Amino acid sequence: MRDEPAQGARDPREALRSVFGFGSFRPGQEEIVETVLRGADTLAIMPTGGGKSLCYQLPAICRDGVTLVVSPLIALMRDQVRALREAGVAAGALTSGNTDDETDAVWRDLDAGRLKLLYLAPERLASGAMDRVLARAGVRLIAVDEAHCVSQWGHDFRPDYLRIGALRQALGVPLAAFTATADAETRDEIVARLFAGRAPRTFLRGFDRPNIHLAFQPKDSPRAQILRFADVRRGRSGIVYCGTRARTEALAQGLREAGHAALFYHGGMEADARREVEAAFQREDGLIVVATVAFGMGVDKPDIRWVAHADLPKSIEAYYQEIGRAGRDGAPAETLTLYGPEDIRLRRAQIDEGLAPPERKAADHGRLNALLGLAEALGCRRRQLLAYFGEEMPEPCGNCDLCDRPPDTFDGTTPVRMALSAALRTGESFGAGHLIDILTGNATDKVRQRGHDGLPTFGVGRDWDKRQWQAIFRQMMGHDLIRPDPERHGALRMTEAARPILRDEQAITLRRDALARERGRPQPKALVSDEDAPLLSALKAKRRALAEAQGVPPYVVFNDKTLIEMAERRPASLDAMAGISGVGATKLERYGTAFLEVIAGAPAPGLHPARRRLAGSDAGPLFDRLQAIQLRLARGEDGTGKHLSCTHSTLRQIAERRPATEADLARIPGMGEMKVERFGAAFLAAIAEAGD
Repeated sequence: MRDEPAQGARDPREALRSVFGFGSFRPGQEEIVETVLRGADTLAIMPTGGGKSLCYQLPAICRDGVTLVVSPLIALMRDQVRALREAGVAAGALTSGNTDDETDAVWRDLDAGRLKLLYLAPERLASGAMDRVLARAGVRLIAVDEAHCVSQWGHDFRPDYLRIGALRQALGVPLAAFTATADAETRDEIVARLFAGRAPRTFLRGFDRPNIHLAFQPKDSPRAQILRFADVRRGRSGIVYCGTRARTEALAQGLREAGHAALFYHGGMEADARREVEAAFQREDGLIVVATVAFGMGVDKPDIRWVAHADLPKSIEAYYQEIGRAGRDGAPAETLTLYGPEDIRLRRAQIDEGLAPPERKAADHGRLNALLGLAEALGCRRRQLLAYFGEEMPEPCGNCDLCDRPPDTFDGTTPVRMALSAALRTGESFGAGHLIDILTGNATDKVRQRGHDGLPTFGVGRDWDKRQWQAIFRQMMGHDLIRPDPERHGALRMTEAARPILRDEQAITLRRDALARERGRPQPKALVSDEDAPLLSALKAKRRALAEAQGVPPYVVFNDKTLIEMAERRPASLDAMAGISGVGATKLERYGTAFLEVIAGAPAPGLHPARRRLAGSDAGPLFDRLQAIQLRLARGEDGTGKHLSCTHSTLRQIAERRPATEADLARIPGMGEMKVERFGAAFLAAIAEAGD
């Protein structure tokens, strides 16, 4: 595969502005786009919501031929195809969710050479004829979304992803792979399986999502905690992740009883029922979906304002990916993760009882430890999260619960040593409840029957009550000082990490307030000022009406961040509207006037279609200047000559092409000798002035 520009490549910055409506790239995007556009094999690890899709969509628009996008979930593909078409890009998808008519239309467009992007479910690669079909269709690039699905030990493993490497070899085209969740081990698997071991250009882009507020809370009536969190965010779209199917249904019911619009989603539902929930979530503002991780990678809704975990996620990678579904539009978003000792026991048991080899289990325990360390952090959570991914943050982030209110800490060395001693003196055969009874001097029947009331540790921990000891034991599990033993029905055993503390060679700091109070901010951050809030509501209402009329999700029209910018900047013309991020040429033509009327509260002034095509470009003001000159000179300098005028189309071409001489001007369609003589000098002066 050659590392060189594609023939006839379109300028990516021009396409970024005219197609997607963005004036600049996000950090890290431009170099990836240029590498993919050049035809080099590429592996990009970027945060969820960091703009991965644009890094293959923009090169696809700028390159010759078709770009094949292999993506794991139908909902994701359909949403991206819909958004691309709305932006004026020819795209199609071949999935099991297509109707026969949809599939036929995609094949027709592909055969006619009309498609720029073809989305394909990995299962389609099982067809032996697919290689030949794609070669005949002119596929020039393969883009692999969610590339971590190639990892056989990942929870998102897709066996058909293993066919992609062979397809790349058969087509002889470059491949660009993208994912948000790939540690060093997974990256090695991606390179081996997709790139046949040949090192691609690899980009590790910043993992920080500064618009997302991070927060953890120990479980203390978790249902009530989730309901409180949702209540102060009423009317904002959110996801609640749960560890079990039954819990999703019960919590969704609780939210509905509290007056929220809420649905549940899990893998045990019929496929049609799951699709209905997905469609409703894409379509409706303010809906809450309570789900298992089955509601995962296909979530492509950019205006999710919050994500809560009612149960501890599996790993720090899973946590990072799941919270990353909030605030993909860049506007403020919030998270809350609840955790407790039962969560820790469950996650440890799932690892220990799995079928993975010992080295994989050890790695999985390490990932869980990283998440527990984040949960029990004593300082800025974002600094600790980014450190896990190899990034340094010199200053606290100011946008997490521990930055909002630093925790109250104490030297926990003494109670931790007491707890470890109690576990060892009872043969590491009991759980936290029995050990707490021993430490607090509670002579239960179980304690007396086993003679544990005669142990030296009996009653030594009376300075801490039962609730405080529960917090201490939970933090000890979080620091991986003790682990539940699956072979002893969850009895706690000491780890090697605890030995220096037990021998009084190392101290440990714990949080005193771990179960004392809720640490989340009482109110979510406002999206706009009070002054702009009524206009934002009106813009959302217009967006919803336009979306419903077309049968598309509201964010396909414009996402929240674009509407927020409209409400704050209040553009008064199509030229000004074109300067709003997310307003590309197609959307400006389709929706610009309607939203201007909402902002102005009155009908927008009409523009000729030729002038409207120049909205937001440098040619627009020049067109206006040429039109004014034409009106002034229509009957000559003295106002007595024969009336002459240029069509709007002619003025548009002059504004776009900017001829430098009267001879160049005469070659513009619609300009004859008489018009050049009448308007030429003034037109050329205006063009020269516009170029200064």
